[in-house]
Amino acid sequence: DGVVVQINTTVGDVRRVDLSLLFSLPPRYPLCPPDVSVSSPLLSRGQCQDIRRKLLEQATALPQEPMVHQLVSWLQESGEVTEEGGGGVACQAEDAGGEEEEGWTAVLLLDHMRSRGRYTKLLERWTEQLHLATTLLSGRLILILLRGARKDIKEFCHLLKTVKVDVDSSGKKCKERMMKVLYDGPFNLSSSSKQRHASQGCATYQSCFLSKEYQSTPELIEAF
Repeated sequence: DGVVVQINTTVGDVRRVDLSLLFSLPPRYPLCPPDVSVSSPLLSRGQCQDIRRKLLEQATALPQEPMVHQLVSWLQESGEVTEEGGGGVACQAEDAGGEEEEGWTAVLLLDHMRSRGRYTKLLERWTEQLHLATTLLSGRLILILLRGARKDIKEFCHLLKTVKVDVDSSGKKCKERMMKVLYDGPFNLSSSSKQRHASQGCATYQSCFLSKEYQSTPELIEAF
């Protein structure tokens, strides 16, 4: 039972690769994510399975609402193709070597957060899935402090820009287009900072989510 949707699309910037995506929507969709099969005349079976795996992982990160269009858009925006030794084409969405540092941090500035409950729920879900230490700071500015592996922080930022996390002034669901990265780089906490985070139930680089409100600049600085 359910509905089957076939979508033909193209991914890659340097070399374009045609893909055929077959989404199987279960009766409880979108409460249950869709299954998907991937085929392409230019890709091996293993490469198609790799794309399928990435799509299924992305589906679990999305809210429980119609997601086929978002999955296709995500694939188009993040999919890269590269030549293989045998002359084929591979889907390559992983970061290059040297970006696996665990001691990485990013500070993000959000423009607004109208649907706070929905927004926060997604941030918590991504924090758990990507094994990050995330702090949401709300005050005169809305900031997100991320700590963890660099590749996971990059994926978090990508999700923030490609998933409809909030609503606009008219109440329509929208993506976080106005997010700015204020800092992105290696970061080592002082001993006092580590103790403070541990006392708050959020050990350094251990997956956890904290939401705080601050009234003054000293309170904001204390969060770091």
